[in-house]
Amino acid sequence: MSMTQASSQYFQQVAGQWDQIRSGYFGEAVRETAIAKAYLRPEMAAADIGSGTGFLAAGLAPLVQKVHVVDGSAAMLDVAKKNLSDFDNIEYHEADGAHLPFADASLDAVFANMYLHHTSDPLAAIQEMVRVLRPGGRLVITDMDEHPYDWLKDEMADVWQGFDRGQISTWFQEAGLVNVIVTCTGQSCCAESANPNLPEDGQREATISVFAAVGTRRTAMREVVQERYAAAAQSEGCNCSTISSSSSNCCGESRGEETCCGGSSGESSCCGAEKKPDTVTFSSGYTSGELSAAPNEAAEFSLGCGNPLALAGLKPGEVVLDIGSGGGLDAFLAAARVGPAGRVIGVDMTPEMLERARAAAARNHLTQVEFREGYAENLPVTDAEVDVVISNCVINLVEDKGLVFQEAYRVLKPGGRLEVSDMVTSGAMPAEMRENGADWAACVSGALPEQEYLDLIAQAGFRNITSRRSTSMGGAGGVSVYSVIASAQKPDPAVMEKRSACCG
Repeated sequence: MSMTQASSQYFQQVAGQWDQIRSGYFGEAVRETAIAKAYLRPEMAAADIGSGTGFLAAGLAPLVQKVHVVDGSAAMLDVAKKNLSDFDNIEYHEADGAHLPFADASLDAVFANMYLHHTSDPLAAIQEMVRVLRPGGRLVITDMDEHPYDWLKDEMADVWQGFDRGQISTWFQEAGLVNVIVTCTGQSCCAESANPNLPEDGQREATISVFAAVGTRRTAMREVVQERYAAAAQSEGCNCSTISSSSSNCCGESRGEETCCGGSSGESSCCGAEKKPDTVTFSSGYTSGELSAAPNEAAEFSLGCGNPLALAGLKPGEVVLDIGSGGGLDAFLAAARVGPAGRVIGVDMTPEMLERARAAAARNHLTQVEFREGYAENLPVTDAEVDVVISNCVINLVEDKGLVFQEAYRVLKPGGRLEVSDMVTSGAMPAEMRENGADWAACVSGALPEQEYLDLIAQAGFRNITSRRSTSMGGAGGVSVYSVIASAQKPDPAVMEKRSACCG
């Protein structure tokens, strides 16, 4: 995973000219994209692996508490110290990437810009960077896409001729990262060979697109979430304390009225006159007419943060999948819209929730609704089985949201629609909240920044993606927390081909 001897020698030799050389290869847009993908906070500690002369660290230092600059070349680090002399929050480490000088789970973000293609074992290098990430911490790698210019191996000591993005995504997942996104930076790496014997037909001048790959280290919250929702399912109505002991909760009052939780017993409610900071008010947004059409036991047990059916446009005869169906409210409302000719499939991981929903369906003779046990990341539904996928305040509870959207894409028919109501944020949560099970179960600390959430939908293959603010809102950890209804469509190749033909 460390750099080869040839790479180390190359950078030792060019350290004094590297800033000038680098400026011809790629510009500030690469750095800006990498930093934007990390969703940094001022209290964070970050590392720049294979830092060179400090190009990336210069952008990180004003944004975080501590930056660790790591490079195997003493000459490169000497230049970096001069370039970064205005900052007093930087530590320098001459170290091999095979053995990063940090304890396990000690950093909030790790960056590697144009480093990976110089390593002998990229997967091992990624695994070492993941080792030092805290749960919920992000790894951001910017590097070159796969290319044919093999002369870069001789002239610039490259080991790899860039990377296939699918391979990068696989390596990130194998290293234990979730919510993996591999996307464009909008920049290209440009270089010209010094070998006059190369042909002039495009082989001497290399223009290679640069990707940004980001992934998040797991926090292992599934069991905590499942335990708390099992307790809620067995309660009478919605007992906030069974979901969360924190200042926020996922419980909606009966008939869709607004609610929020004031914390442990004895504390004043945040819904009162003196509203506390860092609280989230949850409201389903259902109309009284909608709720009156649902079984009473489901209408009085709403754990949602919005109404995903509001603009879903369900039609009679359609097949609908509800991810995280809980007590069944949204599934029952969907059943009323698709009618006897349609079907609704509810999927939930909690047996107690399934028991509650199935009992309500049986008592109310809702035969077109069925509930299946399963996980959102591995849906018990066949490929292209459903017309519409809905979900209400559930995907934020799942660690690998990207995998959930991939599963939703898989089970939708071509042209099928995604309509989800979920909690998102305006920025990253503090580490102590990311690692707090109660805050996860409260539909707060598992929420992603809105743009990252939408990026994951796009990464799954969806198109025509829109989001609009919904009914729940508040704050936690110094950032805004609010619900959105996100809509998207699975492309229909037949329709796309027809349109293309019509357009000539």
